[in-house]
Amino acid sequence: MITSKQRAQLRGMAMELDTIIQVGKGGVTEAVVESVSAALKARELVKGKVLENSMLTAREACDALAEACKAEQVQVIGTKFVLYKRNEKEPKIVLVKEKKK
Repeated sequence: MITSKQRAQLRGMAMELDTIIQVGKGGVTEAVVESVSAALKARELVKGKVLENSMLTAREACDALAEACKAEQVQVIGTKFVLYKRNEKEPKIVLVKEKKK
């Protein structure tokens, strides 16, 4: 589970990312899940978009992909969403630690 500080850090990083995942009228298919899993393994942080012809909202697509790929939802804005999954073997993103009070 990621904290709100870590989520804010990831949101900032996601602003510079290109949208590499598109969910169309087919919805969240096996092929989409596979490509998202591969992208998460390579990058850890991915940005996706739900096309206008899709029957799903961005929130529904994000929920389905996060569950299928065991990833964390970072944010959903309009038709775009961001997912994060830490690569256990080769982490690329170092998350901020929560400060002890």
